[in-house]
Amino acid sequence: MNRKELVSEIAKTAGISHSQADKTISSFITIVKDVVKSGGNIRLVGFGTFKLGKRAERIGINPQTKEKMKLKAVNVPKFKAGKSFKKLVN
Repeated sequence: MNRKELVSEIAKTAGISHSQADKTISSFITIVKDVVKSGGNIRLVGFGTFKLGKRAERIGINPQTKEKMKLKAVNVPKFKAGKSFKKLVN
């Protein structure tokens, strides 16, 4: 399902216009990005948690030259599915 299909499904399910559904999705995405970027997390009980993860500095290998290189520590966004969501898909 792509964004356009999601907007249509939300509009139909919630009984709102497509523009309202699109604004809602845009707002949700913006809020999740802002909260996770600032180091916080968003917990949606039964669905999952959006949070900031950290990847430590490490030594990697360039696959073309086989040369070792140092990779910097980075922050990465993470999503952990909630218990009932996991149960639903299994």
